[in-house]
Amino acid sequence: MKARGGKSIYGAAVGILMLDARFPRIVGDMGNALTWPFPVHYKIVHGASPDRVVRRNAEGLLDVFIDAARELVEDGVDGITTNCGFLSLFQEELAEAVGVPVATSSLMQVALVNRLLPKTKRAGILTISASTLTPLHLEKAGVPAGTPVGSTEAGCEFTRVILGNEEELDIEAARRDNVEAALRLARANADLGAIVLECTNMIPYAADIREATGLPVFSIASFVEWFQSSLQPRRFRQASA
Repeated sequence: MKARGGKSIYGAAVGILMLDARFPRIVGDMGNALTWPFPVHYKIVHGASPDRVVRRNAEGLLDVFIDAARELVEDGVDGITTNCGFLSLFQEELAEAVGVPVATSSLMQVALVNRLLPKTKRAGILTISASTLTPLHLEKAGVPAGTPVGSTEAGCEFTRVILGNEEELDIEAARRDNVEAALRLARANADLGAIVLECTNMIPYAADIREATGLPVFSIASFVEWFQSSLQPRRFRQASA
């Protein structure tokens, strides 16, 4: 048996482009390595604050994201994702620049989820900032026009702490913000058949949202676990006769 080299890092197929942030990343958050059942490789994109990416369309950041993505590939990853759904804006450019599969945003799941549902139902989006989630963000992620969108902006904790990059998070208050926003989305859309969480910091609350709404909940966790399974397919051992 021979081993083949050519990489600096082995065993982490998924590379994650991280915003430059200091808010708490609890287990379940995409930026907490304990969230993943497999190794991942992180790269911080310096200067990419939550406010700049979410509220200011990641202005002036495309080149630094491309540079960071290329560094991940040079390190040895086989696919790249990001820790902000608003980075769907850079999907095409990153995929063209790095030559490996790129999954920038959880929003890319919406069209697929719609295919899973009866024709009378559709997926909705729960985002950290509906006021700055533009038609272009949705178009770049392939989200069908007219998809219903709910937000945690009306809450007291989650959006403020994450986008304000605060260093303390009341987890229970953040959970309530997410659950209440999901319930508002469901009440406003009788045809809602599933919820896609735009924000990668919402993963810890997905089970609570599912319980409260009774709807399937898709997140960046479900997306990246699917993504990882293509980069490192499970090898099955055959039972001996």
